[in-house]
Amino acid sequence: DTTATEGVFSIAVVNPPPQEAVAKSMEFSKAPKPVTHPTPCDWGPRGARLRKHSYLGASNHGYARWLPAEYEDGVSLPKGLTEGKLYNGFPLPLVRNCEIIWIVGWGRTNENVTQDQERSLIFMQWGQWVDHDLDLAPFTTTKIDNKEVHCETSCTFEPPCFPIQIPPDDPRIKDPNTCMPFVRTAPVCNARTFTREQINAITSFLDASMVYGSEVPLAKSIRNQTNQLGLMALNQNFTDAGLGLLPFENKSQSLCLFTNKAMNIPCFKAGKSSPVIALSWSLFIRAWIVVTYRDYLPLLLGDETEKEIPCYTGYDESEDPTVANVFSLAFRFGHSSIQPFVNRLDEHFQPLGPHSQVPLHLTFCASWRVVMEGGIDPLLRGLLVDHAKLMKQNQMVVEELQERLFEQVEIIGLDLAALNLQRGRDHGLPGYNAWRQFCGLSQPRNLAELSEVLRNPELARKFMDLYGTPDNIDIWIGAMAEPFVPNGRVGPLLACIIGSQFRKLRDGDRFWWENPGVFTPQQRQALSSSSLPRVLCDNTRIREVPRDVFKVNRYPEDFVNCRMIDSIDLSPWRQRSN
Repeated sequence: DTTATEGVFSIAVVNPPPQEAVAKSMEFSKAPKPVTHPTPCDWGPRGARLRKHSYLGASNHGYARWLPAEYEDGVSLPKGLTEGKLYNGFPLPLVRNCEIIWIVGWGRTNENVTQDQERSLIFMQWGQWVDHDLDLAPFTTTKIDNKEVHCETSCTFEPPCFPIQIPPDDPRIKDPNTCMPFVRTAPVCNARTFTREQINAITSFLDASMVYGSEVPLAKSIRNQTNQLGLMALNQNFTDAGLGLLPFENKSQSLCLFTNKAMNIPCFKAGKSSPVIALSWSLFIRAWIVVTYRDYLPLLLGDETEKEIPCYTGYDESEDPTVANVFSLAFRFGHSSIQPFVNRLDEHFQPLGPHSQVPLHLTFCASWRVVMEGGIDPLLRGLLVDHAKLMKQNQMVVEELQERLFEQVEIIGLDLAALNLQRGRDHGLPGYNAWRQFCGLSQPRNLAELSEVLRNPELARKFMDLYGTPDNIDIWIGAMAEPFVPNGRVGPLLACIIGSQFRKLRDGDRFWWENPGVFTPQQRQALSSSSLPRVLCDNTRIREVPRDVFKVNRYPEDFVNCRMIDSIDLSPWRQRSN
């Protein structure tokens, strides 16, 4: 699991979060307790219904399973582990198989990228920001029974190592003794089925857990403990031209130190060291949910939006909002819209100095670039005017991600597509057709039917040559290969999985902002007017923004002064004296 510019952006957080949101984040990090009889603590705000399953969506619990897990031994071993073993009559290809490399994008250089003519790069970034709030699959510890296992160098299956094998005809890696390191996701106890289930280390809800934390110790560690105001802790060494930055993590071996040893700047402390926007979070926990459902998802799901996420009818206590295991792979569709370069622009939206364009692989774990190369605003300007990459069937991810991922901190440059495929097998996810059936879609059985689904006979033939049957196609690559739904940026299968997850997240959240009793009608009306452009204006020094930031915009004709962007009306929260 990775992001576009890991560690390049930071968070500038200056205001306290809503106390109800903090309480919720703390609440869901606790172990479930059986409810014996109603007490005042068992009820949500203003008489919400009884919490029958308070652990649903909690951090450090297993992912939800929408289909039974499929493991090589039926319990825990990943499919494809045993060489030559047949599935539906055919062996599974190596995830770094040369044909897969070519399908994903090998041979299409960083300069040969198709631009999305309708979606901006911040559209891609928003999806990654949302993903970091929903799921985090931690690695299994590499120290078992006091024995240290070195997964970074091991090329044999020795739990928790599940190394990615390199074929002899690999176009880049020629050493036959080399493999790509891979550590299996940490499991959670599953006493019901005894099959391996992966743990989600953060809360499933859209609750800004990547900012505030999903456990009490982390939540406390990122707050200013010198007073009782509940403010976020700020970096004591650096600011972003006067605006606050996150504190650094307290690790002597912080990965970010290795990307520029002379700077000696560690990673920022915040859940994941992810590419995120500098934001003030007072009331924004609800405002950004509005942005996600009103602005982002319709551009992603296109004409399938209303089908997959129908109008809100209220909290449903029977709905399980837990993030599904398959969603943790499906939402990695965003890797297909990442550009190979990170652009930084000045206040006139012109290149910022001679190093304004940085190759993506040089930005991973590079927190020093935020501190020493202009801060967050230039990066945000680049996101506002740059196009997202358009996902193409012959270039799913760029070379920077396929060949140079974490090159500065790993023994070998990693392959993000191979990691995604290996992670799907690690998690025991069923194949392509099983998920097509789950979503009520046709299940292609032969070359002709797969050609029709993909609308690409050549690609269909490559898949059939690789997998033997559509049943065996790994979910990530199969779903990614589908043509977009009308006016969307994912195919039918991804639209179903992603849409289903966001509907469950909404309907199973008793604190959902539209749920009667959470906010007053006047407060809901005020929140519905929130916008990402306004947040950017309020929390950066950027003074000109597009009205619709997720669509492609040109400067200056598509930009307006921040004075033209409406602010949230806070008067509905005013406490009136008698």
